[in-house]
Amino acid sequence: MEKMANLSLCDDIYNWINDLFIGHSHCTKFMGTTSEFVDILASVIQSSALGPASFIVTASDLQPIHAGNALVKFADDTYVVVPAVNSNTCASELAHVQTWADGDNLKLNWSKLKEIIFTGRRPPGSAEVPPCMGIPQVHSITALGVVLNDKMNAADHVSSLLAACSSSLYALRVLRDHGMPTKSLKDVFRAN
Repeated sequence: MEKMANLSLCDDIYNWINDLFIGHSHCTKFMGTTSEFVDILASVIQSSALGPASFIVTASDLQPIHAGNALVKFADDTYVVVPAVNSNTCASELAHVQTWADGDNLKLNWSKLKEIIFTGRRPPGSAEVPPCMGIPQVHSITALGVVLNDKMNAADHVSSLLAACSSSLYALRVLRDHGMPTKSLKDVFRAN
């Protein structure tokens, strides 16, 4: 709420947001058993209408600590971009993000952390780059629905799109073969 107070919001909006974040609790119900209620103390309540906007406000002061590095933030995702000339700063940038998250009562999901090294055309005999902090290195990632590969070409993204289209067409054929009317097929297609 301190970061919200720095925005030029009218008092009514600020108070409404403050009321939204205060007094929230959570319980889990599974197979007829309900857990005890636990207070939510986070500044970003996931799956809430204000979740993405509150993350943007919360993350507004998260900046890289080394010149040339970049932090790309969208909704609740953050990408740390470290160029090859700064490869020795990777661990300190990640430690900085962890320290920032701790200070804002956010928990990083380290299991989702992946490292991709964009190489384009690697010269023969060039050395492999060791993983930063033991983070798994991958050959492709999906960022905002776009598949990026380490060769910086669109092959993996195109393959992903073709697979999704093929799957959708198969499902539409099955529905048609089971007698679904054309108008309904069009509705299913548009909903996909």
